[in-house]
Amino acid sequence: MGYEIQEIQAKYNAKICAIIKRVGQEFGAIGEGFGPSDPEVNAMSEHYTDSTSSKYLVAIVNNDIVGGGGIAPFNGSADVCELRKLFLLPESRGLGIGKKLTEECLAYAKSKGYKQCYLDTLKSMTSAISLYERLGFKHLDAPLEGTIHGGCDVWMLKAL
Repeated sequence: MGYEIQEIQAKYNAKICAIIKRVGQEFGAIGEGFGPSDPEVNAMSEHYTDSTSSKYLVAIVNNDIVGGGGIAPFNGSADVCELRKLFLLPESRGLGIGKKLTEECLAYAKSKGYKQCYLDTLKSMTSAISLYERLGFKHLDAPLEGTIHGGCDVWMLKAL
C-alpha cells in the first residue's frame, strides 16, 4: 500500500483533529494533560508553520488522511524541539508510515538547528516506543521541565 507525506494544510485540519482524538482515546490519552486536549488540535495548520520553526506532516493513503506527526520548539527553546502528536489510524500501522513521519520530522528539526528532540508518550503505545528506541531516542526518568502533557508516563530524548 503506497502513501505520501505532505505538510498540513487548512483543508486537513478537521480530519487530523478527528484522528488525534480517536487514537488518543484508543490509548487512554484523553482529558487534561494529553495532546488531544491542546487547543491547537482543532487548527493544526495555523500552529505549525515554518515561521515558528515548527512543521506538521500528514500521511495520505488513497487520498485519505491516515495520520500525522509534527515538530515544534519545546517551550520556545531554540535548541530543544518536541516530536508532537504522532498518531496513526489502526489500519495504517505497520506500513512504515510512523517511521517515515518521524524521520522527516527529525530531518526538519536538524535543518532548523535544534540540538535535541524530546517526546512524551504512554507505556501503552508499545509499538511507538519501539520505533523511537530504534531511531535513537533514549528513555528519561522524568519529563523535561515545562512539559504540557502531564498525563504521559514515558519520556524520551534524542541528540540530533
